[in-house]
Amino acid sequence: MSSVALAEGSLVIASSASDAAPRAAFEAIVAAFEAANPDIDVEFNISDSEAYKTEIRNFLVADQGPDIGFWFAGNRMAGFVEGGLFADISDVWAENDLARAMASTMPSVTFGGAQYGLPYSYYQWGVYYRPDVYEAAGVSVPGTYDELVAACETVAAQGKSLFTIGTKYLWTAAGWFDYVNMRTNGLDFHTELMLGNVDWTDDRVRATFENWAKAVDAGCYNEGHQNLSWQEAQAPLVSGDAGSYLMGNFLVPNLPVETKDALDFYQFPDIDASIARGEDAPTDLMFIPSNAQNVENAKKFLAFASQPDNQQAISEALQQLSPHADVPPSEDRFLAQGTAMLSKSVTAQFFDRDGDPEFAGPAMGLLVEFMLDTSDIDGILEDIEAIREDVHGAL
Repeated sequence: MSSVALAEGSLVIASSASDAAPRAAFEAIVAAFEAANPDIDVEFNISDSEAYKTEIRNFLVADQGPDIGFWFAGNRMAGFVEGGLFADISDVWAENDLARAMASTMPSVTFGGAQYGLPYSYYQWGVYYRPDVYEAAGVSVPGTYDELVAACETVAAQGKSLFTIGTKYLWTAAGWFDYVNMRTNGLDFHTELMLGNVDWTDDRVRATFENWAKAVDAGCYNEGHQNLSWQEAQAPLVSGDAGSYLMGNFLVPNLPVETKDALDFYQFPDIDASIARGEDAPTDLMFIPSNAQNVENAKKFLAFASQPDNQQAISEALQQLSPHADVPPSEDRFLAQGTAMLSKSVTAQFFDRDGDPEFAGPAMGLLVEFMLDTSDIDGILEDIEAIREDVHGAL
């Protein structure tokens, strides 16, 4: 009986919130939950975000998993749900009026009519830039992609780069692909491509790579980006050796205060102005693994985290948008811009969230190869198509 009693008073959380701002946010939520539930002993384990991507695949198939995990919405969770590895938490949604309060993100965590995750934030991507660096280089915010490429050439001629990026962990390159493809072909085509329903040797995909090659060849990016993490790539933005960063809003709280104060934001410009602007707006969530031992305590934690005051505390600490309708709009200038932008845009999750994980990993490696050498577009496309066929089959 004692072991059962111990289990009933326990809650094990596995988190990828390793950067300073998210770590502080969730440590505060856990502390508040412990204060409200002194009978529950919470073990809050935090892993580096890259290490966590490996760990989750191990703990989901272990005999015993944590009671709460962190992950991503959309197709990135679909395989886990289909494999029976995420628990159905529809009752948490029903009991906390979340179908109303989280209507905007509900579809991204719903499979077969049931909910399998609790969103806690979503956020805009876009171009974070330093107006002082742009002005010193003699360039302005580009209104079109051609103007962006021209600005890259101007800044590169001065020994700097218009953009910084770190592609060591691959996904940042995918952000550039997402935007160039959505601006070249539109969101609907991009979605079908990510789902594996379009051949990567299609002329429309080739057009995307031709457009992207213009930016690479114009010297848009910092040298040696393949050796840098996304955090390490912040350094050129801080020093002024790069003027901007195409990134999610989670960049902002990671920057020194003086850099943040010098920063502004703009939407990635049009390639074809007749195409509605698609935007990456990834949704992050918490879930209960199917092999959790303390399911009722886990549901109690998710119900606690879903309350508007806790959702607001999380979004304010992360400086991201809250998925909860009852959370007041943020006064943060970047989030205000993001809210205004997303209200007029169609949205995607992100390359490796919209696509099958078995496809996305190796494909993103080839995107980085392309950024290092644009001379063989057809070869890159054929290699990516071979991965698509391995995962999805021939069309």
